[in-house]
Amino acid sequence: MAASASAAASKVGEFRPSSLALATIGLSLGTFMQVLDMTIANVSLPTIAGNLGASQDQSTWVITSFTVCQAITLPMTGFLSRRFGEVKVFVWAVLLFSLFSLACGFATSLSMLVMFRALQGAVCGPMYPITQSLMVSIYPREKRGMALAIISMITVVAPIVGPVAGGWITDSYSWRWIFFINVPLGLFAAGVVAAQMAGRLEQLRRVRIDWVGVATLILGVGALQILLDKGNELDWFHSKVIVILAIVALISLTIWVIWELTDDAPLVDLRLFRHRNFAAGTLALILGFALFFSIALMLPLWLQNTLGYTAMWSGLAAAPLGVIPVLTTFWVGKYANRVDLRWLAALAFAVMGFVCFRFGSFTTDVSFAAVAITELIMGAGVALFFMPVLTILLSDLEGQEVAEGSGSATFLRTVGASFAVSIVTYLWARGGVASHANLVEHINPFSPEVRDHIEAMGGQLQYYAAGINRVITQQATQISFNQIMDGLGFGFMILIAVVWLAKPPFIAKSRGPGAGH
Repeated sequence: MAASASAAASKVGEFRPSSLALATIGLSLGTFMQVLDMTIANVSLPTIAGNLGASQDQSTWVITSFTVCQAITLPMTGFLSRRFGEVKVFVWAVLLFSLFSLACGFATSLSMLVMFRALQGAVCGPMYPITQSLMVSIYPREKRGMALAIISMITVVAPIVGPVAGGWITDSYSWRWIFFINVPLGLFAAGVVAAQMAGRLEQLRRVRIDWVGVATLILGVGALQILLDKGNELDWFHSKVIVILAIVALISLTIWVIWELTDDAPLVDLRLFRHRNFAAGTLALILGFALFFSIALMLPLWLQNTLGYTAMWSGLAAAPLGVIPVLTTFWVGKYANRVDLRWLAALAFAVMGFVCFRFGSFTTDVSFAAVAITELIMGAGVALFFMPVLTILLSDLEGQEVAEGSGSATFLRTVGASFAVSIVTYLWARGGVASHANLVEHINPFSPEVRDHIEAMGGQLQYYAAGINRVITQQATQISFNQIMDGLGFGFMILIAVVWLAKPPFIAKSRGPGAGH
């Protein structure tokens, strides 16, 4: 029995699909869809909100419901792959993702769309880590660097394509087609992977799942997310609903942390934070990605709601972000380890902070070229961000810890991004209201300048009031946008200090068996 198990394991490691190119395309396409859907809806939010009769604040649930549910199912990847097999989990995840995409396209209300987006996020959680594992397993050992470079390229290219494709589809056809296009892509990817990987042997095991961890995680993260999204609408802690949500989140997350630290097979191994580099690197990753994701969300909303851009043009303005990462991904991967990775990460945060301050200096008269060039500069920071930080956080882990650390960091990064969306959306709306009130104080109907304007409009006070209110609202939103961007800039400056808490060397240790996850 032991001999046969050993032979099976050997064959698993030696499996090669009949067409390596087709298998790569199928796996890449599945991951591309998942990453694409994190950004393709961003530029369509104003249109979706208007079409479904929702406010801008409410429309952001389309993003947060996806990211929260994705984060919750991410830690279950190891359990699912060991219980059912990586290929089967990938194929079924892609098929279900396509099905829920179709349902999103047919949604007739915001609540229906949010529900199907949540299901989309839940089924796609395991897709990225399993894609990474399968890609590494089908390539010869000497070419595994190329496999990881392909995955890195996808994670860079998809967020670029998302805003442009989403804008073009929304303006030319309908926002519903940003979901419908997933169906043929998903069916093709699932069919190709199922056919090409059919002969791959996998050792399945009946492993127990940490149900206490799952339940407390869903309750805690879900309650906290709803609290953040509904807080402003319900007047925060003056509302019993918010108070109850806060209590549920606090109790659930406290139990979750204690349970995960003491359970023999935790859902998320929090004990890894005893490693200095993992703690510093993961903190930098969570906060850095949360700040970056906040910019990615706010930019199209600002361009469309404040400056009057169409969805298509807001997507084009954001597209230059990916130029430098696409051109430098392979070079960074090949040569980055020749320098102290803390310097690269610090440079990335400095560049991204500079970009935030530049955005914070913009006015409503800013040109398209200025926005596009700023996004191009941001791309330099993005190109130097992920690889150094990921290498740092994995550098002092050993064996199976590498797999656990990678999954835990991805989970926490996704949760952080989801919370960031709710927080910056609230701050932007609240700041706009406060700035509007401050600006209105300077408008007095008895002021000579105001009276001159009213007389120039034929003495029609209501026409003047309506016109000046539009201008004040636009300027108030702009002021709030600038303030948030400045705050994000200071956040990136603080991260420069965080990354220096790590200590070299940053050479990743042996991954050991099962590290593909």
